[in-house]
Amino acid sequence: MSSTSAFHTAIVPAAGLGTRFLPTTKAVPKELLPVVDTPGIELVAAEAAEAGADRLVIVTSPDKESVGEYFKPQPELENTLRERGKTDLLAKVRRAPDLIKVEIALQHKALGLGHAIGCAEPNLTDADEAVAVLLPDDLVLPTGVLTKMAAVRQQYGGTVLCAFDIPREQISAYGVFDVADTGDEDVKKVVGMVEKPPADQAPSTFAAAGRYLLDRAIFDAIKRITPGAGGELQITDAIALLIAEGHPVHVVVHRGGRHDLGNPGGFLRAAVDFALDHPDYGPDLAEWLRDRVRNA
Repeated sequence: MSSTSAFHTAIVPAAGLGTRFLPTTKAVPKELLPVVDTPGIELVAAEAAEAGADRLVIVTSPDKESVGEYFKPQPELENTLRERGKTDLLAKVRRAPDLIKVEIALQHKALGLGHAIGCAEPNLTDADEAVAVLLPDDLVLPTGVLTKMAAVRQQYGGTVLCAFDIPREQISAYGVFDVADTGDEDVKKVVGMVEKPPADQAPSTFAAAGRYLLDRAIFDAIKRITPGAGGELQITDAIALLIAEGHPVHVVVHRGGRHDLGNPGGFLRAAVDFALDHPDYGPDLAEWLRDRVRNA
């Protein structure tokens, strides 16, 4: 496999406490909360599989084993549904186990995104010259950006990240890329990164999103960066180190939308958006929403 080939393994960091969803997340991991009728972690797994991944490494904490269990077959339940002729429900239950091979890597302490990604290194093989990382809080719509990112890696090598073009007045809430043009307006070479700059000092309006295609060199870089606030290892620091050492880093500017499942407000918007597109729930929900807004 050449160094510019597509990825086979995707990493999903899912060890967080889900504090913004307490008290629910005392018992149910945030990643298993359903967006209509499908947990967010399954939506992200489906995106990785669609882009060509055949293995998903979920980095989670020891008390969130149910995230991995969700992807295991349930023979008794499946047999019961089969015997009762509930083929539609059986297909739903089989969907996650059939999507992709899932492995678990444990992160015993929440020490930053860079540390979480590093926890997956023992799960990799020599064939993994690049890995995708999908943050489960981010739903990037429509899907397909990872496929474009893989094509950019095939052209330029190195590491490829996803970016959104954010209005400048909102840019200070994001990590921002300092970029140079490549000739393709949706592909930029990254020359630096700035975390949450003042709007008038931001080097661009291209902000980091929750999709990464990381060259295997990232794991060595993670081991060489210095912990920041709270003793956390940040992936942006590891990427900045690679840039400083001449490692090629590019961004693909995604012109679609996104939902943030990391807070209840964003989660509700995602649920409404997906429900409106659902053939069973969409028409009634749209009518109810029109009435509800009219009478608000």
